[in-house]
Amino acid sequence: MLSTEWNLQRIARTALIIAVALAAVWMLWRFIPALAWACVLAIATWPLRQTLAGRGMGRTGAAAVLTLVLAVVLVMPLIGLGIEGARDGGALMQWIHDVRQHGLGTPDWLAHVPVIGESLASWWKTNLAEPGAARSMFGHAETSGIISFTRTLGVEVASRLTILVFTLLALFFLYRDGPNLMGEAHVIADRLFGPPGGHLGQNAVAAVRATVNGLVLVGLGEGLLLGIAYWGVGMHHVILLTLATGVLATVPFGAPVIFVGAALFLLAESQTTGAVVILVAGSLVVFVADHFVRPILIGSSTRLPFLWVLLGIFGGLETFGLIGIFLGPAIMSVLIAIWREGADVPEPATS
Repeated sequence: MLSTEWNLQRIARTALIIAVALAAVWMLWRFIPALAWACVLAIATWPLRQTLAGRGMGRTGAAAVLTLVLAVVLVMPLIGLGIEGARDGGALMQWIHDVRQHGLGTPDWLAHVPVIGESLASWWKTNLAEPGAARSMFGHAETSGIISFTRTLGVEVASRLTILVFTLLALFFLYRDGPNLMGEAHVIADRLFGPPGGHLGQNAVAAVRATVNGLVLVGLGEGLLLGIAYWGVGMHHVILLTLATGVLATVPFGAPVIFVGAALFLLAESQTTGAVVILVAGSLVVFVADHFVRPILIGSSTRLPFLWVLLGIFGGLETFGLIGIFLGPAIMSVLIAIWREGADVPEPATS
């Protein structure tokens, strides 16, 4: 009788816990991205937090200083990008106005493209070179399309700023109360899953930190190197191109979207040498980063084959959005750890 009553209480308690957890997730659904980003940033910068806290600043002081530093690091590029975007938007509108009035001359190299060169040159002359045709093609670029895009962009910017504010707020409390939270999480994991629970959590944390190092830091490095190449060939808006390259380079094979576009722009301006330099430099930087640097930084820390790292990155990106870049490898790391534990395969030694 007592055993039956105890089982009923356990079932009721479990049902209550699940119901409360689901209610909390439903209530906080719009803030989950902010909480996820705060966790990713806290994991990636935790060694720095430990260093600051160990130098007499205390938990609250270290949390305040590091949160302020990250706020500046995150917000300043966004402000710079917004200023450059507004400036370049005005230049773009002026360029569209000039094209509508005077047409866009056919590049000299276009007719020399093998097989399709003459057809491309003929289409260009018909649709872009003549002012009347260009005016028809760009007819709505300065009116409804731009207004609609601006309105949508404003809503998106406001939404992202809200997420950023809550991310920084959550990040402060994670820095301050992180040790207590980790201790409590370790106890709960031991109760639910036994000793392997803490090991799985460590794998997930290592995967997130390694992904940040392998994607964000390497991506920023790619953007910096290609920014030097943009400056070297004399391209306009080097800062904007460098920032865009660095952001897209956080995704494997994302940087080519920018540097190939830059090379095509140079070709359209008949600057063939500059286009070749950008293509060669970009291909070399991306090849070294994606085939050597990232596998070493990510794979050696997570003890995952780089194929599974890529699957985690792209699968997480498709499923969860940008935050999935970091969640995907963490999930794959836990999955592979469970597989190895079930198959009684020893963990690979770190190099």
